[in-house]
Amino acid sequence: MAEPAITEERRALIVGASRGLGLGLAESLHDRDWRVVATVRKSSPDHENLWLQGIRIETVDIDDDASVAALRQRLGGEKFDLVFVVAGVATESDKPLHAVSRAVSAQVYLTNAVSPILFAEAFADRIAPGGTLAFMSSILGSIALNEDGGWENYRASKAALNTNARSFAVRHAERDYGILLVHPGWVRTDMGGAEADLDIETSVAGMIAVIQAFAGRRDVAYLDYRGETLAW
Repeated sequence: MAEPAITEERRALIVGASRGLGLGLAESLHDRDWRVVATVRKSSPDHENLWLQGIRIETVDIDDDASVAALRQRLGGEKFDLVFVVAGVATESDKPLHAVSRAVSAQVYLTNAVSPILFAEAFADRIAPGGTLAFMSSILGSIALNEDGGWENYRASKAALNTNARSFAVRHAERDYGILLVHPGWVRTDMGGAEADLDIETSVAGMIAVIQAFAGRRDVAYLDYRGETLAW
């Protein structure tokens, strides 16, 4: 097993850091002396604070293969101890599946379940030995734990992400890094809403602790922000 990639300057690529959990992860990792590259779909003055903190800002749309390829080229041969694909959508997820248009359902599936894996394929050789490839999943992606229904389109997309990530792991069986699917908890973000249990800081601190504990592993795990294993 590869040794954990914990060096004096650990490197992270956070994909989808314009706001919410992605932004929180980028800032918190930087505060912990990681060198961070944070991606946004479109650059705006709101991201100037990240740049001032010393976080490198790059633009990428994970639904656009050419955009992903351009990011790969801009980052050169740099390797990362953590590649965390946070980007995702929950469009019309409050509606039952039959009330959502086919076009919206297809886009949610593409962004949440397909594009993260395509991004991982493009950056598979940019993960340092002992590092981690992480995907922002959800407890709602658990088929075994779905006893309440609701959020049908979103649930299905995250269950598909979990399945696709495990297939990715099989195809990359000789990899020297681990694959982590993370449930951040129910967090007060634009997606989670004001009634959610957790603030961003608590969720992010938990996820970072999980990532650090996972470093050096080569298996696939589906964990929540407290490090507890979730049923697939």
